[in-house]
Amino acid sequence: MNLNNDEIKDKNMNNENNYDNKIDNNSENKSSFKYAHLADLHLGSWRDDKMRELSTKAFLKAMDECLEKQVDFILFAGDLFNTSLPSVDILKIVTKKLKEVNDKNIPLYVIPGSHDFSPSGKTIIDVLENAGLLINVCQGEVDPETKELCLKFTIDQKTGTKITGMLGRKGQLDKNYYENLKLSSLDSEAGYKIFMFHTSVAELLPVELKFIESAPLSLFPKGFDYYAGGHIHHPVKIEHADYRCVTYTGALFPNNFQELEKYSKGGYYIVSVEANETNEINKSFTQNIEWIPLEIIKHHSLILNCNHKTAEVITFDILDYFNDKEVENSLITIRLKGSINNGQVSDINFKEIFQQLYNKEAYFIMKNTAKLSSNEFEEIKTASSNPETIEEETIKEHLQQTNTFDKETEVNLIKSLILSLNTTKKEGETSSDFQRRVEEEMEGLLNINREDKSSENKSDNHEINSKLDDHKFNDDRLNDNK
Repeated sequence: MNLNNDEIKDKNMNNENNYDNKIDNNSENKSSFKYAHLADLHLGSWRDDKMRELSTKAFLKAMDECLEKQVDFILFAGDLFNTSLPSVDILKIVTKKLKEVNDKNIPLYVIPGSHDFSPSGKTIIDVLENAGLLINVCQGEVDPETKELCLKFTIDQKTGTKITGMLGRKGQLDKNYYENLKLSSLDSEAGYKIFMFHTSVAELLPVELKFIESAPLSLFPKGFDYYAGGHIHHPVKIEHADYRCVTYTGALFPNNFQELEKYSKGGYYIVSVEANETNEINKSFTQNIEWIPLEIIKHHSLILNCNHKTAEVITFDILDYFNDKEVENSLITIRLKGSINNGQVSDINFKEIFQQLYNKEAYFIMKNTAKLSSNEFEEIKTASSNPETIEEETIKEHLQQTNTFDKETEVNLIKSLILSLNTTKKEGETSSDFQRRVEEEMEGLLNINREDKSSENKSDNHEINSKLDDHKFNDDRLNDNK
């Protein structure tokens, strides 16, 4: 992958004071200041309206808290949105709040994340920047001779803080940027410095994510006071001799069922900085870093082991667990795992569970049965590798698990049902007519066999076999018509 100036934005540094490498003379250069570090909200990611509403509330509440805490500026380390072109409804809410923050003279410094960045350049981040609502600090150019990427600093005018950063790319494509980064000018810059990033850093990954592709911290510029990270939805903070403080905030609001189950809420950092009294060139800084939990709604989580339990017992256990819980206006997640005894997952009365919880005014309920299985049917193994005989062997291996039909009738019925369900729409047949035809064929087959069971008349098996032959003919004819 070649670096290019379409992806790393290049601005004329001499035209805007915000992008000058030297601190403006009008800068206050406060001896103490405070800022917020947020990341990974992914506005628009939740499919359900109620969950999208919570995600939006997280953004609004975080901005309000930043105003209450009187921060001097705000960092957002990528993925404010879940796509480079979010919906108009979300944009209306975000732009209104960003204008409120901007009117109070609190700059918002951002880098595009792997979701809200677009290689085509068509990203809403640029639109919001052109409207003066935020500042993209991923600025620089590629040296035409050395092919090195030269990042430039954005200067916060109130505090003199120097900020730069690297955009994020999906599939770890941004690793190439770091490998070609010109480090010397970044390492040697004096003053309080912040490096923003949106990538997987090996040293910061939790145990369960150690297998994913990542970049080593050694690719980062050294000597920065704070490294504001995004991309990995796990809050973590490490200190290092060459990289003073490197952090991930975690998602500002959980982005999926698993994150909601594990973290319940999102959060962000508040960093308070105090400049030590030394000369201006060698000034050092003391900083206090606090992770602030952001609770939008109460959350109740149930993880239930269903081994050796029937569907009725599982239903009872779930209702019993929430019986004495205050679930009003709460988010509820239910994860079931293990193996059901004598039944199927569909036998669990989720309708009754949801109804009772919503009657107690729960806000929203989500269930996850991905790790739940049924032991009602045993695993089937076939000795043959011939496709023509596998179906026959499978049917015979699985026969007589119920006593509804005798063995011969059950074999014929299963074959008939398979053939009927393997049909396709005829030419000119509407979807409703096709569905009606299939349903009538199923009812016909089942009615024949009910009559056979009640009368125990073996001659009816001949009728089933005849109907089976008819289905074979009809199915072949459909294939010929293709």
